[in-house]
Amino acid sequence: MSRKEFEKELAKLQVELTRLQTWVKDKGARIIVVFEGRDTAGKGGVISRITARTSPRVYRHVALPVPSDREKTQLFIQRYIAHFPAAGEIVLFDRSWYNRAGVERVMGFVTDEDYERFLTMVPVVEREMIVNNGIILRKYFLDVSQDEQRRRFEARIKDPVKHWKLSPMDTESVRRWWDYTEAYQRMIKATHMPWAPWHIVPADNKRRARLNLIRHLLDSIPYKKVDVDLPKIPKAQRQPKNATEGLGAGQPIPSHY
Repeated sequence: MSRKEFEKELAKLQVELTRLQTWVKDKGARIIVVFEGRDTAGKGGVISRITARTSPRVYRHVALPVPSDREKTQLFIQRYIAHFPAAGEIVLFDRSWYNRAGVERVMGFVTDEDYERFLTMVPVVEREMIVNNGIILRKYFLDVSQDEQRRRFEARIKDPVKHWKLSPMDTESVRRWWDYTEAYQRMIKATHMPWAPWHIVPADNKRRARLNLIRHLLDSIPYKKVDVDLPKIPKAQRQPKNATEGLGAGQPIPSHY
């Protein structure tokens, strides 16, 4: 898919995302979208396309850092609950409580007992605390092939703009490919429920993956176009006597371009 074709289709979807936004505000709806997947699969990229033309007051991108010492003593899902949506909000979790069944499981940061408890608990929490509470929940898993993941890591190493995306924890996923495969297979099998199914997104082709995911998200929510009362631009007041143009103070920045 060419960039021109991608941008054309994306523009159409972004119009629909703003219509979803207006509907959510009008109805007081609450939506949670979970983005999980392998490292380099493109979770951040699709989220940035969703939020590029929408209001940050409605679409909230949540990417939590490593838990603090205090948070480590809480219930595992507790720090995520603090970011659940209020009426008129859509929360986009860039990784989520499923870290426990992915990186924490593979890297040995969770005991077997806590891991098994998590897999048993999560479907109940998602049903009782989220879905039965009237919150719309969508869960996406972006999947890339082993060769494509390696290629993307190599591209990040060569691109200074992407160096912030690299960490020893991330690149370890290359070496532990099959450990992660087993962990993700178990996670999805244990938590794929009728009330909270997993939607798998083949992501070797980034452009198609982004469009397909956004299209699926829009198609899965029964929103309708809401008529908006657009404001009229008023006539400007007359310039007062002795009023001058410009701000009069401050220091302009240099014009390099």
